[in-house]
Amino acid sequence: MYCQDESRFGLITKQKRVLTLKGIKPIGKYKHSYKYFWLWGSFSPITGDAHYMISDGVSKAAFIAYLQDLSLYKPKELKIVIIDNAAFHSTKNIQLPENIILLPIPPYSPELNPAEKMWQHFKDKIAMKMYKSINDLEIKITELLSETTKQQTKSITSFEYVTKSYNSIFN
Repeated sequence: MYCQDESRFGLITKQKRVLTLKGIKPIGKYKHSYKYFWLWGSFSPITGDAHYMISDGVSKAAFIAYLQDLSLYKPKELKIVIIDNAAFHSTKNIQLPENIILLPIPPYSPELNPAEKMWQHFKDKIAMKMYKSINDLEIKITELLSETTKQQTKSITSFEYVTKSYNSIFN
């Protein structure tokens, strides 16, 4: 079982809360740039496995390409993939890979998708930092992805409704 989502990462500095003394405004550098890339990811709250793909944008064609890429990751494994209801996730008139079953969550409920927590984890790691180029940011994100352990992925994405449902059927 996997939870899938995509997120945009760009050169605009991600702000976050910081601790300061009362009455003192935090000081931080800020960069405003419209250069970005999209990171597609699927995360297993059961095994901690994760699979990623980088693209220049989001579209139905990019979603299909991602599903094809995901199907090649552990190709003998049947993947039940929880997805949100983004317009480009429509599966009308497409042939899904044989080893993928899509399970959509209700519309307008991103809080039900554990993949959202993974994006927050990565964005917290790059918050308040500036990168000279989109390539530098991509290198940093790739480094963060490779450093993330299966145990961390399970810890972040193990929503009770997902794991209990899975265990009640497959255990």
